[in-house]
Amino acid sequence: MIRLEAIDRSFQVGGEWVHALRQVSLEIPAGDYVAIMGPSGSGKSTLLNMIGLLDRPDRGRYLLGGIDTAGLSEEGRADLRRDKIGFVFQSFHLIPRLTAAENVELPLVLAGIDPHERKARVADLLRQLNLSDRARHRPDQLSGGQRQRVAIARALAMRPAVLLADEPTGNLDLTSGREVVETLEGMNEKGISLLVVTHDPAIGGRARRRIRMVDGLAEEGA
Repeated sequence: MIRLEAIDRSFQVGGEWVHALRQVSLEIPAGDYVAIMGPSGSGKSTLLNMIGLLDRPDRGRYLLGGIDTAGLSEEGRADLRRDKIGFVFQSFHLIPRLTAAENVELPLVLAGIDPHERKARVADLLRQLNLSDRARHRPDQLSGGQRQRVAIARALAMRPAVLLADEPTGNLDLTSGREVVETLEGMNEKGISLLVVTHDPAIGGRARRRIRMVDGLAEEGA
């Protein structure tokens, strides 16, 4: 499903160049559960952004579902990202004025999905994530764990093949964090590929595979 071949990525920060990814080669089959770990500045989030088609490599090749992404236009990349990838971030990124149901529905609206289909998908996702009784609540009326579960439901709205989670428990207490991790793992058990960036060894230890980033290099099984 995901194949990176000798990916390099550098950024200029101030007057210095930072080599964020160095010859990274990975294969992640469909349905896998991978933790991406490492210290701050090691390249974890850059790798996730690359896999999520939010960034392009300077060198190397990235195939998603057999599609070589190098030749895609920005519109083509956006379409592939919309159809194949769901994102969950540390800071939720919910729209404050929208209810939980409306936040989940938003990507479906933007994709032009039929209203009847939208409502059915949203109701099903809220039920799966035990949020049906919070459908009409705005984010400021929800706990941190509930907000993150709304964000997960939104990420799943377009039925992606891959779910990318960047420090998804970073703003949560221990109990809420565990519930969110178990929710993500439940989606993985249904066949979705799950990639989690985390600095927490307890969370990383739950994954079937661990990739440790060190100075832009990816070390398998660390």
